[in-house]
Amino acid sequence: MPDSHNHEHCISHALTSAEAICRGKNLRLTPVRKRILELIWGSHKTVGAYELLDSLKRDTPSAKPVTIYRALEFLLAAGLIHKVESLNAFIGCNHPEIAHRSAILICEHCHNAFELEAQAVFQDVTALSRQIGFNTRQVTLELRGVCAECQQAAG
Repeated sequence: MPDSHNHEHCISHALTSAEAICRGKNLRLTPVRKRILELIWGSHKTVGAYELLDSLKRDTPSAKPVTIYRALEFLLAAGLIHKVESLNAFIGCNHPEIAHRSAILICEHCHNAFELEAQAVFQDVTALSRQIGFNTRQVTLELRGVCAECQQAAG
């Protein structure tokens, strides 16, 4: 992320969007679910369930793994986060208010993960698989490389 990046804005937008989405869908954004979302948005790096548990235990010492997994399941179903399958980790969704399909770009240097809208790519892959009679059930698109900031820093 560039030095001028205001990450507090990311967190604020994520929480405000989550509250509006849950209100609109009549879903309960409990304090624990909201806190997990806030922890996920703590940076643009991926975060695993046990990292979340360790962080949550600072506020709620009695937190258990099931607490995290239930919250993650809710946040995924509500479209508020994405799972980074290759890392078994999570990132916040940049645009939870609109239905979309995303590719996740993972920087091998700084370990930030970026969401990129990729609906057209998903449609193309699904169409190509249908041409050979393959019934696609799930497409996960993750790209690893080096982000622009890390490339620039490397000179």
